[in-house]
Amino acid sequence: MHTVVSHSQQFPVVVGIDRAREHPTVVDLGVAEAIRRDAPLVIVHVWPSRYSGSAQHRSPLPTEADSRHLLELAARRAVHQEPRLRVTTELLSGRASAVLAKRSATARLLVVGHRDDAPAQPSWGSTATYLAHQSACPVLVHRGTTPPHGPVVLAASGDQRSTSTVACAYEEAARYRANLVALHMESPGPDPAAPAGAGQPPDRAQADRHLAEALAGWAWTYPDVVVERLIVQEIDVGYTLQRAARRSRLLVAGMGRTGRFAELVYGSLGSSGMRGTVCPVLLVPLGWQARPTREQALTTGKQAP
Repeated sequence: MHTVVSHSQQFPVVVGIDRAREHPTVVDLGVAEAIRRDAPLVIVHVWPSRYSGSAQHRSPLPTEADSRHLLELAARRAVHQEPRLRVTTELLSGRASAVLAKRSATARLLVVGHRDDAPAQPSWGSTATYLAHQSACPVLVHRGTTPPHGPVVLAASGDQRSTSTVACAYEEAARYRANLVALHMESPGPDPAAPAGAGQPPDRAQADRHLAEALAGWAWTYPDVVVERLIVQEIDVGYTLQRAARRSRLLVAGMGRTGRFAELVYGSLGSSGMRGTVCPVLLVPLGWQARPTREQALTTGKQAP
């Protein structure tokens, strides 16, 4: 008897690289995540090829040989860091955002970098922004030199539908052996002009109760994770997220149905002033379910005679 595990069961960590000067550190982050998740690593580069979409390039398009050389160097870097890690490369063609979104359907995690050529704009760049709304798996956006210490910060909505985001935050805190700070945005205060008896937004105590309820189920699953709840007003969210990005090792947010929290995060962290020692941002799709690790796949794989 031996266990047969198909390649599709071993969902990889996928790293998307381009020619930005930060791509080696994006590869490094992907290697670290693949090791932490006991998953193979796939390094992907999207070659524009004959794509004639709206994307504009300030320099001549690279040749296919250039793109393959870029992937070869990235793979060598990954293997040098962890010789036992299974590393493969893929050269794909088309529009980077759409191609990576499609590739995310068979990935455990998608790791990408932020825009490197428009520091004055409050954005992560078109590709990362597109993936923040369209990726089928969690997206880890590299922002700078990852802080070695600090808590995992969860930008929590308090919505029961956001359980996948909460679960990912607890899991990451457990992996890092770090505390978890759950940040919840308080609704604006009561409107003085509202008629008596009209429905009013919840107060801070009620917001805290909602947040506690959203976290409660996972506290039993991860009893060793120390959790701190933090309620802030909407006007203070941007400043709080900026401070969290400097002092934390990971910031976790949900993509949601409208992507509101994703927009709050990259709106707060997208400026050039947030470069440097800034933690990565993990964006989690609504309803995401963690895919099996290699060990779990081996355990549940089909038994062949």
